[in-house]
Amino acid sequence: MGRKVVLFVLAASFLLTTYSFTYAAEPIKLKFANFFPPTHKNAVLFDQFSQDINKKSNGKVEISYFAGGTLLTAPKIAAGVATGIADIGLSHCAYSRGRFPVMEAMELPLGFPNGWVGTYVSNDFYDKFKPKEWDQFHPLVFGTSPANVLQTINKPVKTLEDLKGLKIRGTGRVGDIVKALGATPMPIEMVDLYESLRRGVVDGNMGPMEQLKGFKIGELIKYVTASYKVGSVFSFYVAMNKHKWDALPADMKKLFDDTSKEYKDKWALAWNEIDIEGREFLVSQGGQVVPISDAESAKWIKAAEPVIGDYKKDLVSKGYKDKEVDTWVAFIKERIEYWKGQEKARNIPTPYQY
Repeated sequence: MGRKVVLFVLAASFLLTTYSFTYAAEPIKLKFANFFPPTHKNAVLFDQFSQDINKKSNGKVEISYFAGGTLLTAPKIAAGVATGIADIGLSHCAYSRGRFPVMEAMELPLGFPNGWVGTYVSNDFYDKFKPKEWDQFHPLVFGTSPANVLQTINKPVKTLEDLKGLKIRGTGRVGDIVKALGATPMPIEMVDLYESLRRGVVDGNMGPMEQLKGFKIGELIKYVTASYKVGSVFSFYVAMNKHKWDALPADMKKLFDDTSKEYKDKWALAWNEIDIEGREFLVSQGGQVVPISDAESAKWIKAAEPVIGDYKKDLVSKGYKDKEVDTWVAFIKERIEYWKGQEKARNIPTPYQY
């Protein structure tokens, strides 16, 4: 009888051990939502990010990657990650205006020359100020688009006056810049822009040249005005749901942090590369870049300046102090100059010579 009891205990212990091992071996399953088309370099880059995490975790993490807005469209990514529809998301702040008001400072016309500089500045900005608006998330990495420039389908825009009467796609604070420059902003989602241009719903777009190839709108856009000195960008993020992050084991948190740091560098380079590719695509389609003089650029910069003041008033109305906003703007400008110097020292290819 005693022997049977011993055998039963051993069998039960074996089953319990086996069950515990199986349970412990179950991967942490995460869903990553990205609105970029699957063939876009940003979609490919973060597909590789997901694969790297899966491989390096040795089966502890399993990221399912959803590009092209198949899980969440761009305007729904922030809310979708916060509520757990997706565990990780890539989008930009302009698609959820007002949700990340402090980070929207990155979209002001502050002289960003390109995405490489902007990406490093945006990460510096978050690391310095840690805005509470991100408390529902664990940001993994920030980035910015290349400099937004005017793109038109029917006529070249050579002067500020040429913008009057035009309907130009622009979202978030970039839409405010479009309005300040004298055009009518149209907050159209990027995936709908091609058809909107084709059907004449809009006359053009305020965005980086990378969109010309990445979203194929260079098939329709004929003119790009070299208005990059206005210096506005779109502020991007890759962020994880905070509860999901908190539940990760310490070694997996370190893996995500280390991999995100690596991809910050890759993303910064990619932004410049795809902006250059966008310009080349435009030219291959018969389009042209319209240069403007320094004097004309100065007019555009001056026309866009009130957007900074309006942003400050908006943030003060939300409870922030004048001095806080001034500090953010000063910090961004200082970091732009620093990273411009680093870009030159490292011989990083740039879409514009500044």
